[in-house]
Amino acid sequence: MGCKRYLTAKDIVEGSPNLNLAFVAHIFQHRNGLSTQTKQISFLETLPDDAQISREERAFRFWMNSLGNSTYIDNVFEDLRNGWLLLETLDKVSPGIVNWKVANKPPIKLPFRKVENCNQVVKIGKQLKFSLVNIAGNDIVQGNKKLILAYLWQLMRCNILQLLKNLRFHSHGKEITDVDILRWANTQVSNSGTQSRMNSFKDKSLSDGIFFLELLSAVQPRAVNWSLVTKGVADDEKKMNATYIISIARKLGCSIFLLPEDLTEVNQKMILTLTASIMYWYLKQPVDQDKQSGTSDSETISNSTLDDSASESSIEENGNL
Repeated sequence: MGCKRYLTAKDIVEGSPNLNLAFVAHIFQHRNGLSTQTKQISFLETLPDDAQISREERAFRFWMNSLGNSTYIDNVFEDLRNGWLLLETLDKVSPGIVNWKVANKPPIKLPFRKVENCNQVVKIGKQLKFSLVNIAGNDIVQGNKKLILAYLWQLMRCNILQLLKNLRFHSHGKEITDVDILRWANTQVSNSGTQSRMNSFKDKSLSDGIFFLELLSAVQPRAVNWSLVTKGVADDEKKMNATYIISIARKLGCSIFLLPEDLTEVNQKMILTLTASIMYWYLKQPVDQDKQSGTSDSETISNSTLDDSASESSIEENGNL
């Protein structure tokens, strides 16, 4: 192997720490077994089999941190187990809904105090009409990943719909639904003169990214440089379009928490958040911009006519959330 002789067999048997360390270090220097490949490996390529869970955890973590809670969240499954940050988030989404008199503030050493906080989290979720079948406070304390993600998705969705309602339609006393967001997106694209259509938030045709590029172009005509858009046929083309969509949306000022893979794989939860974020940004713009679409957004959302396919797909989505 070409290594210098630092020690003898007797030295190894006697176990001299310094000599053994020098010997092993010398072997490592000559034959370390490391690859000389310099190819850059993306973070997503190193994700485990539960990559979907990891991406959703990242999205919810970014969203919760954007709300300005007292403590920065590094890991959703660990940092939420005492229930306190969930209570803070609930209070941000629906001010005054948390009974702070019975809440236990960190540091919490006794396990049953954590359960008390998480029980209140579940109770408030039921008040907000979340679907919480088989979810108890102890599941959050134990760090049950699927149940925690299910709760956070409903909380994030509630926050998005509440923002849209408070922005312009509170005077109508009408709740904003997934159907309204779906209809709004299709109306904007249709009014821009293109034929693309989103049948539901899990429509597989969305994987090429063309619909969202046309939606972004409809709400801000100068936003999309079409020379940078691919046909979205091959996987790498789809990913390029998805990355471009996220870049444009962020430049416009939309709150984006998804990854390109969420678009190419058509993650219906993240697709909904993207569409709602674009809608929220658009509705905050000066009213005269609405005239470009030929119809006001309040008319679009209050209109009860919707094709059967969109209605059925949205109802199916609501049932699965």
